[in-house]
Amino acid sequence: MLKDWNSPIYREGFRACAPSLFGMGAWGMVVGVAMIKAGLSLPQALGMTLLVFAGSAQLAALPLIVANAPIWVIFATALIVNLRFLIMSALIAPRFAHLPWLRRTLLGFLTGDLTVALFMQRFPTMWQTPAEERDQVFYLHGLVVPNWIVWQIGSILGILAGSQVPTHWGLGFAGTLAILCILLPLMRNRPGFIGVVVAGAVAVAAHDLPYKLGLLLAVLIGMAVSMWIEEHMELAAAPEASASVTSEQEKRDE
Repeated sequence: MLKDWNSPIYREGFRACAPSLFGMGAWGMVVGVAMIKAGLSLPQALGMTLLVFAGSAQLAALPLIVANAPIWVIFATALIVNLRFLIMSALIAPRFAHLPWLRRTLLGFLTGDLTVALFMQRFPTMWQTPAEERDQVFYLHGLVVPNWIVWQIGSILGILAGSQVPTHWGLGFAGTLAILCILLPLMRNRPGFIGVVVAGAVAVAAHDLPYKLGLLLAVLIGMAVSMWIEEHMELAAAPEASASVTSEQEKRDE
């Protein structure tokens, strides 16, 4: 993928993601420090950041690891936290379905929240010609490769510095702020806002459940409520949209 650097569309993808790279590096550093503070050894932390590459899932799994939760609880929590990637994958998967499975797997591993948003903003429709197909592949490369490299640099720096950083610096609070940076944009609509509020209430109410299962329960209920509200909002909006179309048609007929 690095060999595509000479392509103008690759460089365009890099320029599109460049403003977010500082925040990505800082976020990776917070996660790296959190892994060390949670008690992971240096090889374990390095292995986790290189193999998982999902900050929210890593932070969700760390308290469960510290609590010696069963492995299935840890995997289930990480899976649920990352369910949003199913929707994101569905948006861009048809563009790359023709590629070899190994390349698709690598692209899927490297693609994150922001890269999907930037890609869809640049290419909202499916490619129609081989030239457009090549442009979309190169543009995605330009988004995901710098994003992954900066994340790993930040995370590894956090891992190496984790044992040297004083606790009173409040890195736990920094991690909370980093999570809020991701969470707040998701609350811009009614289903997202209500889902977050419900999940927060459930997490507090179920705080005493063993193995931190309250977190898992909160995520499930919050997602279910958000999806239910969104579905009913779409059903309610459908008759209004139909009536609007009918009204416009009647005006044209007149």
